[in-house]
Amino acid sequence: MLWIKALHIIFVTSWFAGLFYLPRLFVNHAMVNDAATLSRLELMEHKLYRFMFPLAFLALGFGLWLWLGYGITGGWLHLKLALVLGLIIYHAYCGKLMKELKAGKNQHSHVWFRWFNEIPVMVLFAVVILVVVKPF
Repeated sequence: MLWIKALHIIFVTSWFAGLFYLPRLFVNHAMVNDAATLSRLELMEHKLYRFMFPLAFLALGFGLWLWLGYGITGGWLHLKLALVLGLIIYHAYCGKLMKELKAGKNQHSHVWFRWFNEIPVMVLFAVVILVVVKPF
């Protein structure tokens, strides 16, 4: 099971890297106007978003394997799973925002995207504390 735990941590870390970087690309996208830069950012956003799907799938798959293998229970786990569900929704919402940016229908400022970019950081803090400390 230690190999499964290691793989889970690797893929969670990789998925989070994408969740940190994609909204940062959105910040840049919201700040520029020239066609060449916009085209490059759209390509980067699309490739990153597409690459994040297998990372998320593997992170979730190995997490499920750990959960079933260890039979983990507790209130902390329920909150962690709720936060993971929130990350899945965040990931999907990033896809919606990416499509809006590409279509020129962005409704948000670069400042909004900077705040939006902090959500996965807060979730990461909470999840690590829940998993390590198991406060309840």
